[in-house]
Amino acid sequence: MTIEWVCKHHAELSIVQLYRILHLRTEVFVVEQQCPFQDIDGLDLRDDTNHLMGWQGDRLVAYLRLLDPVACKGEVVIGRVVTSPLARGQGLGHELIAQGLLRAHKLWPNAPIYLSAQAHLQSYYSRYGFVAEGEEYLEDDIPHIDMRRLIKT
Repeated sequence: MTIEWVCKHHAELSIVQLYRILHLRTEVFVVEQQCPFQDIDGLDLRDDTNHLMGWQGDRLVAYLRLLDPVACKGEVVIGRVVTSPLARGQGLGHELIAQGLLRAHKLWPNAPIYLSAQAHLQSYYSRYGFVAEGEEYLEDDIPHIDMRRLIKT
């Protein structure tokens, strides 16, 4: 599967790209996970938010959002990590995280990285240097845990 990785500042997104992003996030986070919540949270178009998209032809198959550390207490915040149900089982999630870390480092080279992980994915993210902090908590009735990837000196 050939994936074209595109990372854009929110101001550079086309209407079609934004539509596909919101469609994929709703398909997985709201419908598949049966979790009605307000996905459009005001952060997609804020500050220097960037959107990493994995395209297979004209189909969006992977996505994550990178929030600006200036607006997030000095940390890059990775969120809305999602792969299309039609593209799972091929290692795409690993490629998505690797690409996300590369982009975060390129955009904000000295910033630590934070994510709120679904608790069952803690060992998955630990492969990429993330360390769990604190206790599990419920977010939209799904157990989550805070994880950070510190700057290596």
